[in-house]
Amino acid sequence: MNLIDPRVADHLAALVPQRAPLLQAMERRAGETGFPIIGPVAGHFCYLVARLTNARRVFELGSGFGYSTAWFARAVHENGDGEVHHAVRDAALSAEARVHLDALGFAALMHYHIGEAVAALRNAGGSFDLVFNDIDKPEYPASLSVIHERLRPGGVLIVDNALWHGRIFDAGDDSEATAGVRELTRLLSDENRWLTTLVPIRDGLLLAVKRG
Repeated sequence: MNLIDPRVADHLAALVPQRAPLLQAMERRAGETGFPIIGPVAGHFCYLVARLTNARRVFELGSGFGYSTAWFARAVHENGDGEVHHAVRDAALSAEARVHLDALGFAALMHYHIGEAVAALRNAGGSFDLVFNDIDKPEYPASLSVIHERLRPGGVLIVDNALWHGRIFDAGDDSEATAGVRELTRLLSDENRWLTTLVPIRDGLLLAVKRG
């Protein structure tokens, strides 16, 4: 389901600055194989949030083959360098991401975790400036306590697929995935520990700030 007027989607895409050839190649690879990536509009938004918040430590929960990671890595590099953590269960995806991110010049920033992403965040040392959450949707609500623990006060959480292809609006959809997206949205909106909004680009991005 396309929830955004095609004219608006095209206009947003046209506003994204020219991307590195490798990023464009990753976009083509995703289009040809059906692999889900956040795409250039959401990627540029994530990059801007990381730049505006001067993020130096970023943790991605569910990182695929490194497309979204590249946007965060660019921001961290431009912020003066730091750490970007890439976490996936699939060793092959982790290896592919490493190739891409090395080629983009971000090798010195990267930390790779193969396994369950929330556990990797739980075991990571220190606090983070930004966490990006794109894990399996039934796991969304349970991830929030760990994310809150690991984010610094004033740190930012970005959650992908907040509109879940329109399924959240279907009263008859009681699947675990849809329920997970709805419940995380409710938790972030209702708890006074967070200041939250939903940005309706692509499939929806929840943007939340951890209150001090």
